[in-house]
Amino acid sequence: MASPRRREAKRPVRARPRRGTDRSLRSIVGEDTYAVWIKMLAALVPSGRTHRLAPLVGGMLQYAADVAHQRFRQKPPEGSAAASLTDALECGDPEAAVNEVSDVVEDLFRSAKVKHSRRNSHGDNYSIIDAAVAEFVSWDAMPWE
Repeated sequence: MASPRRREAKRPVRARPRRGTDRSLRSIVGEDTYAVWIKMLAALVPSGRTHRLAPLVGGMLQYAADVAHQRFRQKPPEGSAAASLTDALECGDPEAAVNEVSDVVEDLFRSAKVKHSRRNSHGDNYSIIDAAVAEFVSWDAMPWE
């Protein structure tokens, strides 16, 4: 019996990191907060379920966006992680937001030395990043209200 062919999930095109700008969440939230986040992800991601990790990472992005807003108001440095978080929130579209901040979130996972890519039970590849960014851009959405 031949093994089933693995299907690749249709993925949005990832934006390339912008040169000459700080694309790390560390530059927004500070060394201490970032270090705690890295420890959390290192401990939780390997055995964590995506539906539980996505809101956690989405909350990290939400916090970073709030700090960036307080720090820069409406003028974060162009191409910076702060500008990308602001742009992602303003667009409200999860796919466009993934393109805007994926490199920032990938850096977070890389710093924690954990993988963001996964495979579901049907053999389809997916990324925690997509789910986390969807949580981030829909943070205030409560359809039941």
